[in-house]
This record gives sequence, structure tokens and C-alpha cells, in this order.
Amino acid sequence: MRALPITATRVSTNRPPQPHNVDTLDRAAAPAPRVRFTDAQIEMAHGAGGKASRRLVEGLIAPSFANPVLAQLSDAAVFSLGGTRVATTADGYVVKPLRFPGGSIGELAVNGTVNDLAVSGARAHALMATLIVEAGLPSDVLRAEIETMAGAAARAGVPIVGGDTKVVEHGMADGLYVTTFGIGIVDQRASLGPERIATGDRVLLTGPIGDHGITILLARGDLDFETDLRSDTRTVWPFVDALLEACGSGLRWMRDPTRGGVATALNELVRGSRHGIAISEECVPLRSEVRGACELLGLDPLHIANEGQMLALVADDVADAALAAVQALPGGEQAACIGEVRDTPAGTVIATTAYGGTRVVDMLVGDPLPRIC
Repeated sequence: MRALPITATRVSTNRPPQPHNVDTLDRAAAPAPRVRFTDAQIEMAHGAGGKASRRLVEGLIAPSFANPVLAQLSDAAVFSLGGTRVATTADGYVVKPLRFPGGSIGELAVNGTVNDLAVSGARAHALMATLIVEAGLPSDVLRAEIETMAGAAARAGVPIVGGDTKVVEHGMADGLYVTTFGIGIVDQRASLGPERIATGDRVLLTGPIGDHGITILLARGDLDFETDLRSDTRTVWPFVDALLEACGSGLRWMRDPTRGGVATALNELVRGSRHGIAISEECVPLRSEVRGACELLGLDPLHIANEGQMLALVADDVADAALAAVQALPGGEQAACIGEVRDTPAGTVIATTAYGGTRVVDMLVGDPLPRIC
């Protein structure tokens, strides 16, 4: 059985080579190429967060519900309610196995919902959860997940105020599925949106990528080596709060790079835009065991899912303060500025490699790691 060292790749924090309304009811959506859905049937790749997911959501689902809020296609819907800016989000969790080093489906459900609100500039105020339970699931397993959810919610400072429970036939739900709904109030300091990015803005990443996706892969026994790698699942609100305080209006955009990873999140940001993004691979924090697993499987670490990291675009003049604010927090010590916004090539993410060459970083294609969240 092969063992990989538990060390982190050197992280560079050096600069890589070279009034807006947050209410989505009042903000026009950024233009993007029209997506058509022509697939004959639904495949696992449609749930992986990459190109197939985009075709499904933008080509089949969203057109039927078209409205100004939905047009944003963001992690949370932001709108005015009685004069207050609120954010809402819903998500489903179907991870396999249910428990893995560093977390479980219940913890993912709470943290993922809180994080979708957080990167939209909102602190979660209440959650709801629906449990889809398969007949035959041991009661102790369900009890453990409920207790895990309660603990995660307590750590995030948000109550679970309601939900629903359904039981389905044996063999129909892989033990347990969880769906969630969250609501939060948008922080008054937040003025976020893809239309706010500008040439020269810096791309900040809060820590090492790929921990969650590779941990799930190892928990399934799909790779034959030992490691102490753990999922990075956690709430990112402390990072968001620190950035809002350090950057003010210089904080442009945030996203938690879950399914599809960093590559997909950045591509979604610039598609149809007059801007592009250039990142330096050497500046991306990455643990050696994640790098090793990706090399063995032919995967790009930039496509691997994360559950406790976030990306932020910040103005160049506040980038140093933003980085220092995140690095001062527990879990943010390896934060790094990994790239910048450029004018060309527009609508494209490129990476400078360790050897000095460049490559285009595309959205995830296919489903290399199914059922990761």
C-alpha cells in the first residue's frame, strides 16, 4: 500500500506574473452565451458541476422559470424583502460514503448551505433540512447524522428551524439524502457581483485545494494508498467577514469552489465577459498527497471539489490587506493570491505552469469523481 507524505506544497503569496446595487432584482445579469440542451438523457456528468451541469441548468431548467433573480445563476438568490436585502439558497447532498475523514453528509449539508450564503455576502440566519431516508438504514446512523448537523449548525451560529422527513424503499437512496434551504441577511458592507470586476483585480484563494474530493475518493477505496488527508468541510463565514472588513468596496466577488473546483468557478465568472483571468500554478496551495493522487489518476487539481475554501476577487490596492486578514484566521494560514484579472484573452482562464508555459484552464468536462457532495 503506497503512502504519501502529509506535507504541503510551498505556498507563494507573491503577485503572479503578469457604486453598485447588490439587489439582483435591480441588477441586469451579465451577458453570457446562450446554452442549448440537446442531450438525450440525464447522465452522472450532469451533476458534476462542469459543462454538462451548465447545459442542464441553463439550457433546460432555468428557461422555464426565467426571472431577474434567477438570471443571476449564483450560489444564492439575493433580493429585497420589506426593504431588507436577503439571500436564500437550496441544495441537495447525496455524498457516498455517508461518513468520511473530516466530515459526513450532515456536516456537508449545514456547511455547504451556510457557505453559499456567505459568498453572496450574507450571514446565515436560519436553515431548514429535509431527510430522505432509505428503509433499512440503522437508526444509529441517522441519529449520528442528526447530531452532526446540530453540532455543525451550532458552530456556524445558525439554527435549524424546520424541514421534512421522508422514507423511501430499500435500495432507493443509498442510505440517506439531505436537502437544505437557508436564508440570510446581506451584510451592509457587501457590494458584490461579476459586473464589478476590473482589470488588475487579484484572485485570492483561502487555502489548499482538492482535499475534499480526494478524501472522498480514498474513503471509497478507489485508490490503494494510505494518507491522513481529511475533508476541508467548514464554514467560510469567518473569511468572508474578515474580507468585508479589510477590503470594503474593494471586495468584488466571492465563490466557494465546490463541484467543478477552482477552474469551473473562475470560468463561470468570466464567460461572456470582456475580462479574462490569469493564474500561476506555482501559487496555488496544494498538498502533496492531493497532487500525487491527481497525477496517478490523470486529474487536474483545479477541477477537484472543495468544501471549506473560497475564492475572492479583490481590488489590487487592498490585496495585501485582504491576504493578511485571511492568513490571520485559523485555517487561513496558507491563503495565497494566485492570479489576476486581465483584458485578454477575454472570457478565458489561463494558467502559467511551473515550467513557464501557459495553458487554457477550461471548465470540468465529465464526472471524474461522482457523488462528492
